[in-house]
This record gives sequence, structure tokens and C-alpha cells, in this order.
Amino acid sequence: MELKANWFEIKGDLQFTYDIVASLVLFYLIFQFQKQGKRFSIKKDIIDSKIQSFIKRKKIIATILVPLFFTLALITLINWSLEISFSANKLPSFDEINNLFFDEFFTVLILVDVVLLIVSFFYTDKFHRIIRNSGFVVSTILIRLSFGVSGLVSTILVVVAVLFGLLIILIHNQYEKSTMPKTINKK
Repeated sequence: MELKANWFEIKGDLQFTYDIVASLVLFYLIFQFQKQGKRFSIKKDIIDSKIQSFIKRKKIIATILVPLFFTLALITLINWSLEISFSANKLPSFDEINNLFFDEFFTVLILVDVVLLIVSFFYTDKFHRIIRNSGFVVSTILIRLSFGVSGLVSTILVVVAVLFGLLIILIHNQYEKSTMPKTINKK
């Protein structure tokens, strides 16, 4: 950063401004996403056995992912440390440091998301739920793509990914709301 009068003419300062604005937008979008995600949460006592089975499979996959990601992070750190020690005269840029772990991390997430999407076909045939789950895969792919570019395009891809996920859940919730049976209050 260079704190000068021509702030918006300096590439680094401009990127910093984009990142700060994107952080605020992302914070708000994630807040809205969390809020919408809780709208139609199902109580545990009314979950049918098919859904319980699907949840059990998701928990198994999550349990496998924790040590996998830890191992991936450790291997990445060791390889990066060895690379630095053998080429001490050239340190990697910050862009490269961000991509070290997250490229593989999001690639694994996309593969797991696709597997979960395929598994979900065995538990539901409701198109709006399948579209919702597919939308989350698309959001993850957009985030992964953001690591392949830099600057404003990267920032825009991340914001669009979260915005896409939010729009998917908003549309899903509207569909759920419109198809829920109306209850009549009797006194």
C-alpha cells in the first residue's frame, strides 16, 4: 500500500480497496445465507429414516475429510518448506502462497460435493433439492476458479460464488414455502 493522493491510480491500493469492499459484501452475503439456511431447518424428531441414512453417510464422509485435509495441509507445508530451502534466493509471491493449499482443498471439496450430489439422488427425487445441491457445487467450482486468476477477477468470482449460493437457497426456500401444506388454525 502506498498512502498517496493518487490512491485509485496505484494498482496495489486499488486491489486493497476491492478486497475491503468484497470482504464487507461477503460478510453480508454469508450472513444472509446462514439466515436463509436456518429458515426451513427440520427438527430431529421428524426426520424420516431415508434422510437419517443420508445424514449418516455425510457424517462418515466428513469424518474421512478431516484427516485427509490435515494430511494435505501437512504435505503442502513440507513440500513448500523444502522448495524454499532448496531455492533460498527466490521466495514465492503471496499469490502463490494462497494457492498452495487451497487449489487442492477446493478440488477435493468439488469432488466430494459431486459424490454427495450423486448420493442424494438415492434419497430424494424432488428437483428443487437436487437443483439446490447442484447450485452449491457450482458455487464451490466458482471459488476454485478464483484461485486460477488474480486481481479484480478473482474477487468478483468469490463474490459471485457466494451470491449464487444465496440466490439458490432463496429460490429453494420460496419453492418450499409455496409447496408447504397450509395449516388451518381451529379454535
